[in-house]
Amino acid sequence: MTQPTGPLSRHAMAYVLAGGRGSRLMELTDKRAKPAVHFGGKSRIIDFALSNALNSGIRRIAVATQYKAHSLIRHLQAGWNFLRPERNEGFDILPASQRVSESQWYAGTADAVYQNIDIIRSYAPEYIVVLAGDHIYKMDYEPMLQQHVEQKADVTVGCVVVPRAEASGFGVVHADASDRVIGFLEKPADPPGMPGDPDRSFASMGIYVFKTDYLFEQLQRDAADETSSHDFGKDLIPYIVQHGLAVAHPFERSCVRSSNEAEAYWRDVGTIDAYWEANVALTDVVPGLDLYDHSWPIWTYAEITPPAKFVHEEHGRRGEAHTSLVSGGCVVSGASVHKSLLFTGVRVNSYSALDGAVVLPYAEVERGVRLTNVVVDRGVRIPPNLVVGEDSELDARRFRRSERGICLITQAMIEKL
Repeated sequence: MTQPTGPLSRHAMAYVLAGGRGSRLMELTDKRAKPAVHFGGKSRIIDFALSNALNSGIRRIAVATQYKAHSLIRHLQAGWNFLRPERNEGFDILPASQRVSESQWYAGTADAVYQNIDIIRSYAPEYIVVLAGDHIYKMDYEPMLQQHVEQKADVTVGCVVVPRAEASGFGVVHADASDRVIGFLEKPADPPGMPGDPDRSFASMGIYVFKTDYLFEQLQRDAADETSSHDFGKDLIPYIVQHGLAVAHPFERSCVRSSNEAEAYWRDVGTIDAYWEANVALTDVVPGLDLYDHSWPIWTYAEITPPAKFVHEEHGRRGEAHTSLVSGGCVVSGASVHKSLLFTGVRVNSYSALDGAVVLPYAEVERGVRLTNVVVDRGVRIPPNLVVGEDSELDARRFRRSERGICLITQAMIEKL
């Protein structure tokens, strides 16, 4: 059989798994799935996986949704409806819809693909790139596709290097010096080290490349196995490691970095602390993630907004922001904003001070408020003179306070004050 000509991405389909709840983000995912959580001022988390696929040259994309998917689906419809079938492009949103059984939703990540085999087959892709929709990173999938073909792999697993002491929270890939995977362990107590580097481990990124026909065979075999949990990490990948050829693809080989990015950037922002830290870090003079790289744009819903506005210039009442990101439609009215990220349409009123604040779209901070190290949910109205971040015991009684002292504030919490 002849190999496809041209970039392999032209012959691939990206299948994004975006059904996860993200329960460690606590109340931030009460109304939305983790991939729909806002990030970086104007994006959603899922925009990074989708943008990577688009920028890599993949023009057929499907997104499987499940948990509290309305916010995610609305975003996808608004921001990702530009792919056109007449250009041999496609964009499908695939909610769990009991396609196989009237009593069965998506039972696991593998099942979320299995239930839509007929839709994938209609596009006739040569390769499938399975993606997790809940990580922040920039990656060109073409080198991973090329490695998959060159090594004649049954599955190629995207891997990121993590300290071995932290690897127990991931699916860990045990690979030899030739990149062959000789073990795949889900959250092991004693993770194996990397070849030649025992203090670090390969963690699975939740990115897998398959030849389409082979993936279908494995999904059908797994679906018939009543003992399986129908999950890629727990079932399919370990089976292929034992019975086929699985190879590891280190993220460093295909990560996209501008001249301002010193290291390969990949983050799982699955906790309040990690989410706050990743957002606030964007305010650094030279952040680890370069959102200003025009050669690899992060596509999203481009909401039409007026410019950000800073008003009042009086002693003690000056609209100003330092070491911060302020999105379109924001008004900083006689308030001080420091090392904070304001999403679209946020308003901060007079005599208020924000320090280390991640404020989601269309929240409003009334007068005389002081917020330190907080995440404010979308649309929350912070009442006048509220102080958060200066009394840990009081904060813990009123809001969701993390181990590192970050307070998550939702409207329901405000209404209980």
